[in-house]
Amino acid sequence: MPPGTPVVLAAGAAFSAAFAAGAWAVRGRASSVFAPSVYRSNTKRKALALTFDDGPSPATPALLDILARHAVRATFFQVGQNSAAHPAIARAVAQAGHEIANHSDTHPNFALTRPAFAFEEFSRAQSTLTEITGQTPVWLRAPYGVRWFGLREAQQKLGLTGVMWSVIGRDWKLPAPAITARILNHARQGDIICLHDGRGTLKNPDVEATLEAVRRIVPELLGRGYHFETVSELLCPKT
Repeated sequence: MPPGTPVVLAAGAAFSAAFAAGAWAVRGRASSVFAPSVYRSNTKRKALALTFDDGPSPATPALLDILARHAVRATFFQVGQNSAAHPAIARAVAQAGHEIANHSDTHPNFALTRPAFAFEEFSRAQSTLTEITGQTPVWLRAPYGVRWFGLREAQQKLGLTGVMWSVIGRDWKLPAPAITARILNHARQGDIICLHDGRGTLKNPDVEATLEAVRRIVPELLGRGYHFETVSELLCPKT
């Protein structure tokens, strides 16, 4: 073994450990390093929360039809710019009885941004979503699940609570059967499921894989005895 090899190996291991810790702090679903968040409920009810990020989009009405067919209510983490581009669709989501939540204004990756940027993004989205949908969001989800400096202060100022997920379908890149399998194989009582009715700020995204997965997931989980609640109902049940 060449001289100095143990030192090099130790340094490499330390770097890997530091990188892993940093990645967990930024994207770990249970991390509260940059801001507190929740990712599931300890409810004793056989309940799940179905959530959709990145909308609204022209595909959202088709999703609303699927959910209405099964009398399922969900939580939609809407992007401010997308809601402004499709106000009638954004309103239709709220009018159908679904919960509106904040997914930022322009769907940025917050990593390495200045601290004030988080407040600016979520504040603009909060105003837009409230005005268009008539609902004032109480939950937020950072795009890509990336938390960063300034998010804690933004949540405090805006009265928002961060929400991550228990199970994510990776529906932006997987085909419907794979999305379906991920959800059905991992969903458990009290989980928050993350899917997408948009793709960032794309104007007309292809979300057919998501739609087909929802067509399969919802009746199967209902058949297993689960029922669906909004995030507020799951995390803050009325007594």
